[in-house]
Amino acid sequence: MVEFELPEEFDDTFISLIPSQRLHIDELLAVGKIRSYALSMDRSVLWVVVDAQSEFEVMEIIANMPLADYMHPFVSELMFYHTAEKLMQFSLN
Repeated sequence: MVEFELPEEFDDTFISLIPSQRLHIDELLAVGKIRSYALSMDRSVLWVVVDAQSEFEVMEIIANMPLADYMHPFVSELMFYHTAEKLMQFSLN
């Protein structure tokens, strides 16, 4: 799990990178490299659960994020991560 400390104020460059950050995160979610992505209400902390084999792989994923230069990551290795998975529902038609 990665906890990111975000800047107190977002400059114009930071704000301009948000759409590409969101697209990048959506792509990582789609391929399963990121399991969850959450932002605190005050926008000061971001939590990301990353599915990786090593801390090095986590750092590579972080380095490729458009907002990487603005975020200070703190990586914690999780022993387990439980979540309610959505199951596919089959149509009876």
